[in-house]
Amino acid sequence: MSTETIEQVVTAYFTHMGAMNPEGWVENFAVDALIYDPVGKPPMKAHDDFQKFFGLLSKFYEKLEISPDQIFLAGNGAAVKWTMQVLAKNGRQGSTEGISTFEVNEAGKIQTMHSYWNEAEMMAQLKE
Repeated sequence: MSTETIEQVVTAYFTHMGAMNPEGWVENFAVDALIYDPVGKPPMKAHDDFQKFFGLLSKFYEKLEISPDQIFLAGNGAAVKWTMQVLAKNGRQGSTEGISTFEVNEAGKIQTMHSYWNEAEMMAQLKE
């Protein structure tokens, strides 16, 4: 698989995540893809759980910006260092950084994703 294909699907993931576009986001995933976000929580099935996931995001966040700061490509995957900033519905702002790893299948879809970041620290920034 070409590095261009991997970079395109990973970049599309971040674009659709930031736009809070569930349909565009889920198109980047294999039908049986698993997401560990953050690592340590039970995995999410991308195609089964994406509407619930984006429903939660839109319930709490007015705006979500996530940008891939650095993309490291290797084999059929990538590791991405990213930065996220959010504006919560309560008017509070939060930010965090993390690293996500992506395994891309032969069809050019994300098969597995692992995200390493401190969700509790970010949520604490958003409490009133």
